[in-house]
Amino acid sequence: MDPEQVRETLTRIEREYRELPGLSLTERQIRRLWGLPHDLCEAALGELVRHDFLVETARGTFLRRTTPS
Repeated sequence: MDPEQVRETLTRIEREYRELPGLSLTERQIRRLWGLPHDLCEAALGELVRHDFLVETARGTFLRRTTPS
């Protein structure tokens, strides 16, 4: 996977979550909304969760973390 493509996807997802407070999407919704392939989306979401920008809920939705972990 191209590191530049992952970086661009991270930036895109971060920007959307910053601009739309309360955004709550599943991985499938994110893939459809931004036209992302499964592996790229999974890699980007994994990075955003590891860096405490997003949190995955028990229902499988991704939300922006509002408090430190």
